Amino acid sequence: MPECPELHLAGRYINEECGGLVFEGGVQRSAVGRGPEVPFSSEAYRVTAVSRGKELRLTLEPLGPGPSQALVFRFGMSGSFRLCEASSPPRHAHLRFFTRESPPRALCFVDPRRFGTWRLGEEWQPDRGPCVLLEYAAFRENVLTNLEDKAFDKPICEALLNQKYFNGIGNYLRAEILYRAKIPPFEKARTVLEALKHQEQNSSLTLSKKLKLKRDNPDLLELCHTVPMEVVAADKNLFDPSDSDNYAAFKNWLQCYLVPGMSSLRDRNNRTIWFQGEPGPMAPKGHKSRKKHAHLKADPEAPTPTVTTRASKRRSGGAEKPPEPAVKEEEEKAVPDGSRKGRARGRKKVAAAPTLPEPDVPPVRAKRNRTSARRGRGAAAVV
Repeated sequence: MPECPELHLAGRYINEECGGLVFEGGVQRSAVGRGPEVPFSSEAYRVTAVSRGKELRLTLEPLGPGPSQALVFRFGMSGSFRLCEASSPPRHAHLRFFTRESPPRALCFVDPRRFGTWRLGEEWQPDRGPCVLLEYAAFRENVLTNLEDKAFDKPICEALLNQKYFNGIGNYLRAEILYRAKIPPFEKARTVLEALKHQEQNSSLTLSKKLKLKRDNPDLLELCHTVPMEVVAADKNLFDPSDSDNYAAFKNWLQCYLVPGMSSLRDRNNRTIWFQGEPGPMAPKGHKSRKKHAHLKADPEAPTPTVTTRASKRRSGGAEKPPEPAVKEEEEKAVPDGSRKGRARGRKKVAAAPTLPEPDVPPVRAKRNRTSARRGRGAAAVV
């Protein structure tokens, strides 16, 4: 699911790709798009974008007279923006803005799973708190001054998904943040955060010591800012829509989420949390943690085992039997003559028969002797 780094990078992508372009006409909506029609049309306008947490605002600004139009997007599970040829838009393009070029291009909001939405207007969703990425100071203050809220009675892994306090944090970010902070996911949120508050109020620490402590051991709220910044500031854009290898780079960056060897549990919202070590005292009762195992690839140079079917055995006259071990004297003494294990005794003597000289008998009689030996009618070695 797109989280604050993806929304921020989508805004950067739009501003970089569309900064010098002029758009024209109306906005085209697909029949299945989960958003309203956009009542906007202009002979010439520009498109700009800005993100905040898990929302992105697109502004359509006319170059001539006329009011501008703003739209606020939520990307859902799979939303993104693409700039492509207008004649061949990608599948699941639910909103299109056309450039004034020849041939024209289209800026498309693409959402295969159709959980993404947009609404008209420039206002951010009112129940969302400050952005963990772009409004860090306000975000930190908003959390530490509201610890009496019942939202912090929950496990820390569930509280991190509350957008009223952690606007921009989603499933993969919470796993990476808790892993680096070495905090069990089902520790009580208030217990974890009150410790940070007391640390800030500790007057025995000088400012330089506090700064050194934060630099060497970043706390949970600092990681809520710095971990998303790693994605945004990566040398390789992990979510560049034009890069087909971006998901592979993203997987290489992950340290905990979906990583083999890590454990996982479903929280009370039925969302999977990945972690290492003990889950914590508020883990759901009766649920066992599962570990992700690496899938081993087959060695291309390994020899392929030969499978012999019954038909092939019959055609080849039977598969070669491995040599049977010599019968120990103790085993021979343990089976008395005349017992019901005569067949087994007969087979044992047949196994030893090749060491004896072959009797000079006609072929027909030799065949009869071998047959009688198999059926256990007598000692095979006696002619």
